Amino acid sequence: MIMIIGVTGSGKSRLAYDLAVSLEAEIVSIDSMKVYRGMDIGTAKPPIERRRQVKYHLIDVVDPWESFSVSRFLELSEAAIADIKSRGRSVVGAGGTAMYVKNMLYGLFEGPGSDHELRNQLKDRYNTEGGLAMHKELESVDPEAAARIHPNDQRRIVRALEVFRLSGKPISSFQTQFSAPQPDPRWHVIGVRRAKEVESRRINSRVKKMIELGLVDEARRLYELEKPLSKQASVAIGYAELFEHFEGKLSLEKAIEKIKINTRRLAKSQRTWFKTFKNVHWIELEESESPEQVLSKTLEHLRLF
Repeated sequence: MIMIIGVTGSGKSRLAYDLAVSLEAEIVSIDSMKVYRGMDIGTAKPPIERRRQVKYHLIDVVDPWESFSVSRFLELSEAAIADIKSRGRSVVGAGGTAMYVKNMLYGLFEGPGSDHELRNQLKDRYNTEGGLAMHKELESVDPEAAARIHPNDQRRIVRALEVFRLSGKPISSFQTQFSAPQPDPRWHVIGVRRAKEVESRRINSRVKKMIELGLVDEARRLYELEKPLSKQASVAIGYAELFEHFEGKLSLEKAIEKIKINTRRLAKSQRTWFKTFKNVHWIELEESESPEQVLSKTLEHLRLF
């Protein structure tokens, strides 16, 4: 099984598609937001034409008002892999949700137990004091975790603070211990990366294209749903910023700029995560390389492996 990883906008999805066509494989999406129906443009789901040509798994599996956990993802991904293999097809995994990738490679990280009363207190504080204040508190006790967690991500901020209160240790220390084992040997992991400034330009260009494709209208449809979005879906980059615009907190121009900034921050977080992964075969790409050249480099690597 081949897994393609890389920061957002790195071209991993296109490479996974080209690789799947070349190898007659099926794709398992490793993305925490592509699981939501109706969140298409902002999550950069593959176009319908590609999905007609190659079978994708773990895309459009829940409605945006439903919650979705890492354990549920692992359950569905293992079922998808078993299904693909039962039909004699190859598996290509592709995604940038580092926590999902890490759990697929190393198993589910549980960490210390939970305290529901403490968790509810932290949730109440988050709702009262706001994400920025709670994120600043997390930064003071666990700067490594804070660097990976967005201030709007209530669930992960609350969990990180809960772990620190219960154990006296930062959650990042448990995750470091968790990364000690060797990754699942079934996977051959290929990473694609470019110079940081190139990746930043690609992100800015991608956000501009999403706006042109109708991201604002898509976000408004989600914003106007009768059922409120789940906490996970509501903090998705590209939507959360536009929701602020709809609420009159940001101009459209500032919301779009904020999407670019937050996406670049996500890429930085992904780079931090990926540095901890073992046995990744990184393919260095130039800015001018075409998808065909990237595929050629990858196939050459696989032939040598």
